[in-house]
Amino acid sequence: MRVSSQDVTVVALLADPDAPTEIAQRMARMLPDRLAEKSGRGRRFDVEVVSEPFTAAAEDPLTLMHRIMDRGSAGNWDIVVALTDLPLHSHGHKLVVDLSHEHGLALLSLPTLGGFRLQARAQRAVEEAVLSLAAPQATGAGGPPGSQPLRGPFIGRLAPVRPGQIGEEEIADLRYVVSGPRGYLRVLLGMVRANRPWRLVPGLSKALAAALATGAVATVNSTIWNLATSLSTPRLVIATVGSVALMIGWLIVDADLWHRTDEVSPEARKKAALYNASTVVTLGIGVTVCYVGLVFINLVWALFILNDRLFASTTRTPLHATEYWTLSWFVASVATVGGALGSGLESDEAIRAAAYSKREQERRSVLQDDHGA
Repeated sequence: MRVSSQDVTVVALLADPDAPTEIAQRMARMLPDRLAEKSGRGRRFDVEVVSEPFTAAAEDPLTLMHRIMDRGSAGNWDIVVALTDLPLHSHGHKLVVDLSHEHGLALLSLPTLGGFRLQARAQRAVEEAVLSLAAPQATGAGGPPGSQPLRGPFIGRLAPVRPGQIGEEEIADLRYVVSGPRGYLRVLLGMVRANRPWRLVPGLSKALAAALATGAVATVNSTIWNLATSLSTPRLVIATVGSVALMIGWLIVDADLWHRTDEVSPEARKKAALYNASTVVTLGIGVTVCYVGLVFINLVWALFILNDRLFASTTRTPLHATEYWTLSWFVASVATVGGALGSGLESDEAIRAAAYSKREQERRSVLQDDHGA
């Protein structure tokens, strides 16, 4: 790491486009003051945000660290902290952060921070990484220069985190990884958070239009009235689960969202299972949000359009609040099935854009090109 003059350390936040850049820009506003306060040595910090797709067509930490080092050499910075929303793997574990004290570099994988309070956790992680890299380097019995463990609060906030194995050919001299069931769950939630499942609703406009049209027609259909009044709550729940599952399955099959690997190693299979689990959970959250919205839209439509006398004469059941709710609930299941069929009108690119982060879209595009070749 180079040492700046006049007690000023210049820090570059090298962030992948989309969410990592947004996170970096938000933390850059308060990061200089927090670093100066925590450093306690009268040093000032300048923070710059650089948005570049440094993970393009690469997931190997060694390759990424070389790219970060090359980018850092081209810039007038003392420390470079790279942020990505891709899950990275090293020696069978999920990588949290790689640090090279010799070169003043850090690589942080945001999904390993979990799906909640991501901004606060990312800022804490960046602060601890920068302070570790900016600390005076000293070679001792504990390891390479400057490779002292990060501060306790970093580990406490990111548990379950532990030091990871580093190969002899690697640039990093300090690595933290997550492992075990808690670590798997943390990374899964982080991947789902990176995919932003709430974007699925506006992203599938044709499917949503088909669902709304189906719901509008079904609400005034006398056969649907009779079915809704005859269904028990368990059957309505089954209809809900079935329609949501059908929508998820249709999107996965139609847009080819299922991750496949030609490798037979246990690590490759675990990675594929993690990617597929994040896809299912992401779609599950997005479709569930759509379903809840359909219930309330159908309820408003039913309150406006239904005639209580006609409904009672057809179903032999008075039209009360319970009947409104039951009908809206059942119609939402029917409309979701209609939405699944309508999603066939969406392009594969539109579905992937709605379901995945920008980096994940590019990663899957590269994989598809490799398989096509």
